[in-house]
Amino acid sequence: MLNRNTLVTLTIGVTLGVGISLGGMATAEKAREEAAPSAIPYEDLRTFSEIYGRIRQDYVEPVSDNKLLTDAIRGMLAGLDPHSTYLDEEEYNELRVGTTGQFGGLGIEVGMENGFVKVISPIDDTPAQRAGVKAGDLIIRLDDKPVKGMTLNDAVKLMRGEPGSDIVLTVVREGLEQPLKIKLTRDIIKVKSVKNRLLEEGYGYIRITSFQSHTTENMVEAINELKKKGDLKGLVLDLRNNPGGVLNAAVAISDAFLESGLIVYTEGRIEDAKMRFSATPDDLLKGAPIVVLINSGSASASEIVAGALQDHKRAIIMGEKSFGKGSVQTILPTSTGGAIKLTTARYYTPSGRSIQAEGIVPDVVLSKVKLEAVAQSEFEPVKEADLTRHLSNGNKKSGETAPAGDKAKDKDGVKEDPLAVSDYPLNEALNLLKGISILGNGKKAGL
Repeated sequence: MLNRNTLVTLTIGVTLGVGISLGGMATAEKAREEAAPSAIPYEDLRTFSEIYGRIRQDYVEPVSDNKLLTDAIRGMLAGLDPHSTYLDEEEYNELRVGTTGQFGGLGIEVGMENGFVKVISPIDDTPAQRAGVKAGDLIIRLDDKPVKGMTLNDAVKLMRGEPGSDIVLTVVREGLEQPLKIKLTRDIIKVKSVKNRLLEEGYGYIRITSFQSHTTENMVEAINELKKKGDLKGLVLDLRNNPGGVLNAAVAISDAFLESGLIVYTEGRIEDAKMRFSATPDDLLKGAPIVVLINSGSASASEIVAGALQDHKRAIIMGEKSFGKGSVQTILPTSTGGAIKLTTARYYTPSGRSIQAEGIVPDVVLSKVKLEAVAQSEFEPVKEADLTRHLSNGNKKSGETAPAGDKAKDKDGVKEDPLAVSDYPLNEALNLLKGISILGNGKKAGL
């Protein structure tokens, strides 16, 4: 049974050994049948006992009972699905620290795929992100040790280490013929889950890197900061490469932009796994348009937010199809100080969609493209104003010049690339917000 000591979170992998998530469905009748006491499987237990005894007696080296039983527990959970696992006392403590936003490591969310460690997403402002690790990378070696044959926990332990120490990841990346070797320096990871900036006057930008216990209040503060700079005509909510986090944070972020209605619900076999979360009155933006950016690294809690805002037609979802992590993992403490992370439910969007293995399909799909700025020509194109004896503009004040074109801005003496070059999806989101705002203002003016 779930209780107040139970931690429910929604990430898709392990943040260097730290991670959690959402999933499970059955009809009430089937759930009652499956939950009913069944006969003890004596034959299967006899087989287990026989193999256990054989290993103790015949294995090439002595193995402790504790190791055999712990490995059996790990194997039992790992055989269920990719997200159920056993956490010893140390791993459990690290998990609890991780949900508060500070832990040691490289700064990547990882899972297993075909025997290799797969990068779900690098976390912003961490060694992994700065070194160029990308979502979808397959890690095949850790220093000189092959990953094939390791468990995820084994690989995570190797990636952990003292801050300041180095590790070399050998990764296979889609589109490259040869593996890459990436050197990273371990660090204490302090995740700032909310970032904000003003894209242009009236258009704000909020990036949520993960859903932690303080994410909602941090986002409210960030929006209030943006409002101090002027009325917000629209907001870009960036959930790209956000692997998830705490369920309550995802619900609260959704609630911040909705005034009523269902946000998310879960279905599982036990009664406590069935939950429903609804919005409360007040919209932080008072109905101003929102564009939510997602990609293949957006998972679990991110998909809850995107799905809720999409179903309520409160935001336009833009980008790539999301990861498709739609199961709930509940952290159940054990009497030994550890815990099991067990898949207990599936979650559903307000319209009843299960995202498990499907993901959120954007309203506006953006292909992966890379833009490059065209070199500025030595000669400016000839315009009407350059023609001899051109007709003057009757509305133009004397000495007033035409507005400058879209040029790269200088910041601290360094020329920055246009937004379309530095972040194409964000540029498209901003353009869409502008279009919605212009259309809305036109309707108000009766145009």
